[in-house]
Amino acid sequence: MGETSKRICLQVLPSLRAGGVERGTVDVAQALTAAGWTALVASAGGPMVRELERVGAQHITLPLKTKNPLVIRRNIDVLIEVMRSNNVSVVHARSRAPAWSARAAARRLGIPFVTTFHGTYGLGPFGLKKFYNRVMADGDVVIAISEFIRAHLMQNYAVPAEKIRLIHRGVDLQQFDPANVSSQRLIQLALKWRLSEATPVVMLPGRITSWKGHHLVIDALAILRQRDPHMQLRCMMVGPTESTHLVETLTAYAEARNVSGWVQIVQDCNDIPAAYMITDVAVSASTDPEAFGRVVAEAQAMGRPVVAPAHGAAGEIIEPGMTGWLFTPSDPVSLANAIQRALNLSREDRARLSIRAIERVRAKFDKTEMCTKTLKVYDEVLMNLRP
Repeated sequence: MGETSKRICLQVLPSLRAGGVERGTVDVAQALTAAGWTALVASAGGPMVRELERVGAQHITLPLKTKNPLVIRRNIDVLIEVMRSNNVSVVHARSRAPAWSARAAARRLGIPFVTTFHGTYGLGPFGLKKFYNRVMADGDVVIAISEFIRAHLMQNYAVPAEKIRLIHRGVDLQQFDPANVSSQRLIQLALKWRLSEATPVVMLPGRITSWKGHHLVIDALAILRQRDPHMQLRCMMVGPTESTHLVETLTAYAEARNVSGWVQIVQDCNDIPAAYMITDVAVSASTDPEAFGRVVAEAQAMGRPVVAPAHGAAGEIIEPGMTGWLFTPSDPVSLANAIQRALNLSREDRARLSIRAIERVRAKFDKTEMCTKTLKVYDEVLMNLRP
């Protein structure tokens, strides 16, 4: 216990705003403190700092969000001081710009350096961004959040298989448990969103950005409306955005495609589990491959049919035809067909799918398992330092 209590992990990332990287950082920080470690997180700050501190971790505010080479260089000396003064045992980088500074600082002090490869990051024209991305493939151990990312690391960065640890992202099964969502929460949200019990609900959850497929979903809705002009449907696009222009563009596009009465954009939802529960079909429609796709796992944890593109890691989470459907990426007809199949499920088939989906997520994508495996990686790199 004495040795464990001295162990100190520093996670570095750009900021602590809403997102999968940030959520994983807080989850691991909570697991660290529960296991007797000291959990430190360095970032430029954000709304989730309060949540981080509530789980017993300490936040250190540093200008790690910048991609300015001069600031990245200055951050090396700052991080060296942070690591020395806090007697840091392990450094875990979760994003590229902070990783450049953190790797240099950790190497200089002889501290184990772990990375999590959270996305494909894009190689850029002629692979020009590959050098910038490569720092995320240069940990003593590299954590891949899906089989898709594991293959990407080996193919594009020649990372040896023995250096990679596959740790799927995890869902909080206490939060995302149908049994823990009261009928009162469902009624409150349905009233707030003005939903009718007789009208099917399709939800596209996640940050509203250009590549999450919002335009594609509107195209698919237009196809469904063409097929059945009398069809009733509500499509909830739920997620934060930093672009009011994009929201305005989506609203205008839905009107131009004659589905404005179906589409409702909600940028602030403080009860996502209840949102899944009042949804008939959850959709992931990203035009770029998702490194994992947390919303796909969350929706299944709530027992909801899921529709997702057949690229990235979606096929690792969904059992096609059993817990959801995969559609041809960027194809609105294929997406419309998949949504239609999900909406046409009988009550009995929907109940069977719900049970299978919940069981699958609990067996494979549990947040507790993700954290346990991550702490084992920390133990592993510390053991490798011993003579």
